[in-house]
Amino acid sequence: MLKKLLVLIVFFSMFTTAYAQPITKADYQRAVSFLWSNLSNKVVFNDNIQPIWAQDSSGVAFVQQHKSGKTYHKVSRQSKKIEPWFDQDRLAKALAEAAKTEVNAQDLPIQNLRYKDAQHLGFNHRGTAYELDLNTYTLTDVTRPFFNPLQSKSPDGKWIAYTENYNLYIKSTADASIVQLSENGERFYEYGTSYGWSDIIEGENGERPQRLSVRWSPDSKWIQTYITDMRVAKKMYLLDWSQDDLYKPKLLSYYRGSPGDTDMVRMIPVFYNIKTGEEYVKAHLQSTHTNPIQYEWSKTSGVVYQENAIRGYQAVELHRCDLNKKSEELLYRETSATNIDNYNSEIIEEWGKVLITSERDGWKQLYLLDLKDKSLQALTKGAYFINQVLHIDIPKRFILFSASGKEAGRNPYYQHLYKLTLATGKVELLTPENANHDVSVSPDGGFFTDNISTLNQPTRTLLKEASPKALNLELLKADVRGLDSLGCKLPEPFTAIGRDGKTTIYGAIWKPSKFDPGKKYPIIDQSYTGPHTNMFPRNFSSAMSRSNQALAELGFIVITVDGLGTAGRSKAFHNVSYKNMGKNLEDHRLAILQLGRKNAWMDTTRVGIFGHSAGGYDAGHAVLEYPDFYKVAVASSADHDFRMEKDWWPEMYMGWPVDSTYHQVSNITMAGNLKGKLLITHGGIDENVNPSATFKLAEALIRANKEFDMLILPSQKHGYQGIYNDYFTKKRWNYFVEHLLGVEPIWEFELR
Repeated sequence: MLKKLLVLIVFFSMFTTAYAQPITKADYQRAVSFLWSNLSNKVVFNDNIQPIWAQDSSGVAFVQQHKSGKTYHKVSRQSKKIEPWFDQDRLAKALAEAAKTEVNAQDLPIQNLRYKDAQHLGFNHRGTAYELDLNTYTLTDVTRPFFNPLQSKSPDGKWIAYTENYNLYIKSTADASIVQLSENGERFYEYGTSYGWSDIIEGENGERPQRLSVRWSPDSKWIQTYITDMRVAKKMYLLDWSQDDLYKPKLLSYYRGSPGDTDMVRMIPVFYNIKTGEEYVKAHLQSTHTNPIQYEWSKTSGVVYQENAIRGYQAVELHRCDLNKKSEELLYRETSATNIDNYNSEIIEEWGKVLITSERDGWKQLYLLDLKDKSLQALTKGAYFINQVLHIDIPKRFILFSASGKEAGRNPYYQHLYKLTLATGKVELLTPENANHDVSVSPDGGFFTDNISTLNQPTRTLLKEASPKALNLELLKADVRGLDSLGCKLPEPFTAIGRDGKTTIYGAIWKPSKFDPGKKYPIIDQSYTGPHTNMFPRNFSSAMSRSNQALAELGFIVITVDGLGTAGRSKAFHNVSYKNMGKNLEDHRLAILQLGRKNAWMDTTRVGIFGHSAGGYDAGHAVLEYPDFYKVAVASSADHDFRMEKDWWPEMYMGWPVDSTYHQVSNITMAGNLKGKLLITHGGIDENVNPSATFKLAEALIRANKEFDMLILPSQKHGYQGIYNDYFTKKRWNYFVEHLLGVEPIWEFELR
C-alpha cells in the first residue's frame, strides 16, 4: 500500500507541475514563429482581401499576395471572370523609366490603387500619384498640387475661407477682395476653428496647431463653423524625455477634460450668410470639443440639420434649423435610463425621411423618421444587432446592412449581409453560409465581396450580387499551408453561462502546438471588456493577428471571453456594465472555472491576465478585485481611475455627473488588495490615456506596502511602436513565464 501511495504521489506531482521544467530558447523561437508579424504575408497569405471597386461599379480588382510577390486581378461586371488587371512587366518597365529606378514586376512597389475605369488605373509610388493608360502603358503624373488644410473653397469656386488673427475671412477668387466675417476673435476665443484630439502644445504658453473647420452649404450661400472657446479650459501635461540632444524634459500640454469637469474647451456653433455677412451664433448650444454638435446641410437653402448628443449620453436630439428665420424645430428626441451608445442618423431628403439606428426597443434596429409629421416607422424588428448600414439605394429604395445574431443557432458575433426592400418590408439574407462575413459593397450597391471565415476557418473571398441572381464567384482562398509546417493549432470557440445563471457567453481558446492533455497548463486571460466593443475573434484574421498563439507556445492556455456588459448583443446585455464596470470580469472568472471543470488540463489555480488601455484597467483590476483568483497581471497604458480619463468615455459608461461609483471601481482606491504579481506599464507621452493614473496607482501601491513592477516607455504614445513594442512584448511574455509558469525566463532572443 505504501509503495502504491508513493507512486500515486509522484504521478500527481508530475501531472500538476509538468511545466515547472526549464524553458528553452527553442520554446521562445517556436513562440516567435507564431507572432503575426512573422506570419502575415510570410506564412499566411490573402486572409483579408480588400477589393478595389471601379468608380462606375463596372468591375472590381484585388491583389493576390504570395511568397514571390503580388499579382493583380480584376473581374468585370460584364464577363464575371477573373482576368489579369494589367501587364505587370509592362507597368514595371514604364514605372522604372518614369521614376528612374529599378522595379521588380513580381513585387511592384505601388500603393493606394484606384480602379478609374476599364482603361485607366491610378496608384502612388514614392509620394507621386500616377495614372496608367492600359492601352498604351503611358504614365501620367497626376499628383495634386499642395493641399492647404487652412483654406476651404466654396462649392461654386467663388470664395476661399480662411482664418487670420483668430477671426474668419473669405476671399473672392475673382478679384481677391476680402470680407471679414467675424469681429470678436482673440487668442483662446477663436472663430472658424476646432481643437484636434491630439493637438499638442509645447511649453505652457505655446501655440496650438492651427486648424480650419468650416462647412459650406451646397449652394455656397452659408458657412457653418465653431468658435473654439478655451478661456477657462484646463490642460493635461506630459514630459517628453526622448529627444537625444535635450538633457531636460520637454513640457507638453493639451486641452482635455475629465469626467465631470466644467472647465473644458467649449465649441460654440456659428453660421454666416455669405451675401449679407450676417452672423448667427448659437451660444445656448455650447458643447465640449470631444463631442461637438454635428450639422448636415439640407438641399433647401439656409436649412441645416442639427444633431446633439446631450452630455451624459442619456438623450439625443435631432433638429431642423431654418437660418433664414433663425428657428429650430425638434424632429426627434430619444432618451434612456442608461446610456445611448448606438444611435446614428442619415438624412434622406429624397424620401422625406431620416434613417435612424437605435436600441430603443432593446436591440439595435432600423427606423424611418418622417420629416413632415415626425412619425417613426420600425423597418426591422427582432432579437438581433444591426452593425452597420453599408448602402442606401435611393432610386431603387433598398438598404444593405450587416447584422449579427439574426440567424438561429449561429454564433451571435458572426456578421451577415441583408437587403431590406422598402416597398415590401422584406429582409433578405445575402450571405447564407454559417460563418462570419466581412463585406464590401460596390458604389452602386449591385455587387459585394465577401470574406467568409471563422476564428479557425481560413478566409474564402467571393464576389456576389446583391440580388436573387446569386452570383458566387470565388476570388481567392487564404493560403495557410505554412501553418501546417509549424504544427499550428487554430483557436477553438467555447461557450459558458454568465453571472445571471442563464445567458450564454462566448469566448476562444488558444493551446500550445505541442499541447498534451495529460499536462496541467496555467491560463492567461486576454481582456478588453470595452464596453464599447467585444473581443470574440469573429474572423480568421482577428484570431491570428492577436498573436495569442505565440504566447500559448510558451506553455499557457490563452483565452478571451465576452461577458455580460460588452457590446454587440442586446441593450439589456450591454446595460449590465453601466455604472458597474468594476464587475466586468465576473463572467471571465466564472467562464474559467466552468472551463476548468470540463478540461482537466486547465489549471484554474494559476490564472493570469493582460490587457491594454481599457483592457489594462481590466488587468489591474483583476488582481485587486479578485486577488485570490487572478495571480499575475500585466496592465499596459491603463485608465486605472476613470476620473482621470478623457471625459466622454467614462461619462458614456459610468454616467454623469460623477458620483461615488467612480471611486468604488478605481484601481487606485483598491491598491491595498494586491496579493499577486502586477506589472504596470505606460508610454511617457500618451495623450490618449494620460500616464497620471499609472503613476497614482504606483503611489497607492507603495503607500500600501505592496510589491509590484513598473515599466515606463518614455518616448511612446498610447500604442507602442517598433523596438519599444518588441521590448514590451518580451517583458510581458517573461513576466508570465517567471511568475505564472514558475520558471526562469530567457531574455536573449529575437522577435524576428
